[in-house]
Amino acid sequence: MTALTVRRLLIDLEQPVARHWCNGDAFLTAWFNALSMSFPVGEQFFIDSVRRGHQALPANQQDRWKPEIQGFVGQEATHRRIHTLFNAQIEKHGLVNAWEPRAQKRLQLVDGSDPRHGLAITAANEHFTALFAEWMLAHPQLLDGSEPRLKALWLWHSAEEAEHKNTAFDLYQALGGNHAWRVKWMRRVTFIFLTDTLRQTAHNLRRDGTLWRWSTWRSGWQHLLGRDGLLRTSARPWLAYFKPDFHPSQQHSERSQQWLSENSALYTRVGA
Repeated sequence: MTALTVRRLLIDLEQPVARHWCNGDAFLTAWFNALSMSFPVGEQFFIDSVRRGHQALPANQQDRWKPEIQGFVGQEATHRRIHTLFNAQIEKHGLVNAWEPRAQKRLQLVDGSDPRHGLAITAANEHFTALFAEWMLAHPQLLDGSEPRLKALWLWHSAEEAEHKNTAFDLYQALGGNHAWRVKWMRRVTFIFLTDTLRQTAHNLRRDGTLWRWSTWRSGWQHLLGRDGLLRTSARPWLAYFKPDFHPSQQHSERSQQWLSENSALYTRVGA
């Protein structure tokens, strides 16, 4: 079992967000905006999947799982709420969320199916977000030129994603989920997640008028495929997911807990 704390981030997202809020970088801003656009619908699906999985457990196991499920749901619900506020601000720049309606249609296809399908999809997405979160926590300097509240938003979210990455995976295993389903869904999620993220990023850049600037493409290459780029450095830990004996806890670092410990003034503990 993983002990999870629900936190409320102490930032104000009622105030406008700058057009190129991420250190003045058009590509990074569009990329992070695209990710944020996916969070409300995605995190609601993760919440629903974990709740359904919890209900499918034998009655004598549900109480043991209850604290972790409540912590997972609380963290994801908080992420969903705060990114909804963030998304409302970036929409004022003329951006259109084309990802969310596509995602809603796809996710409806697993409604009413074996709850392990939803958990396998959730576990795959949580692996992705944990990899991205670890990379973000290792490269906080990308946000150094951003407003402190926005830097706090992305690093807090990253820290909590790394913290609760085991929950859906463990619940899937507890319900007898097999390796074949798990890796099948990871292949599908990999294709869908990357293509949707890049598609929405390009859409954001087109609306912003910066898609065809050399600086945009240079930044995209550097931060995704460069020597220390996100996709390049995440390839090996992503591949590890396909091993039969894989568990998310095998890819552990202290960055998440370190950030939460060093930045405790930025949040309050819910229910503490």
